[in-house]
Amino acid sequence: MKVTEKCSSRGDRPVFICDFSPPRAADPDALENAIEIDADFICVAYAPGRAVRVDSAMLAYSIKHKTGKDVIFNLATRDMNKLALQSHLLGAQMVGLENVVIVKGDAFAGRDLSRVKDVSDFTPTELIAALDSMNRGTDFRGSRLGSPTDFCVGASIDLGRGVEREAALTHRKVLSGADFFITQPVFSTQEIAAFFDAYRAISNEGIPRPVFYGLQVLVKDGVIFSSVPEGTRQELERGRDGTDIALEMLRSFLDFGIKYIYLVPPILRGGARDYVAARKVLEAARDTS
Repeated sequence: MKVTEKCSSRGDRPVFICDFSPPRAADPDALENAIEIDADFICVAYAPGRAVRVDSAMLAYSIKHKTGKDVIFNLATRDMNKLALQSHLLGAQMVGLENVVIVKGDAFAGRDLSRVKDVSDFTPTELIAALDSMNRGTDFRGSRLGSPTDFCVGASIDLGRGVEREAALTHRKVLSGADFFITQPVFSTQEIAAFFDAYRAISNEGIPRPVFYGLQVLVKDGVIFSSVPEGTRQELERGRDGTDIALEMLRSFLDFGIKYIYLVPPILRGGARDYVAARKVLEAARDTS
């Protein structure tokens, strides 16, 4: 199922995308974690930590094939040229994948700069536009494909970079063909309201695509991708459970009218994930929705 189809048919219940990290080995047991995640979609990250991991599209296919769950795969513009990216996407479509989130990929730093090259033949916005063209039957050269693709195309938002900047970029991605968005973790509905206002100031309308707002389950000494309010950090330090904090934040999202949630399970030092915590949040959310 496409993300947009699920959003259209959800009724009054929230829709959850759950982030999922590919393993560092070709280990079929990695699918066990996916089996227990009761989200509407499992979203396979692309090479998190800039590490060698199982390809996101291949793992998404394996999860869908082995579990029957709906999936999304992330694809970064950083590592492949235009030919490779569009060929990769054709392969993903061939095995039945429908949903893709286009990201840039974290910049290489330190020793990696001398060991690996940043390709970035497309920007994310350019690849979104190119995918829109593929959905209409043409490749990056303007040549006709054998048949059009049929992808539901997602894009990313990071409000930590400034709501005005991200509102402008989101608008460009909408115009380029993005069908839905996911955000980095958000810890304040005031930040979401400011983003709404900034987008409306640019476009004279609300955001016309579903936006899945990031809800991270925090753990003390874990990896955090966004700026966490000091009060929340102090609660973690005093021993409050991160699942409890996430559920409180979820309630504030729902009360604010947010019905699309991008759940980020705890990320431990070294890259391990705590999917049990994510399951607890999803179970509690289902019980109360």
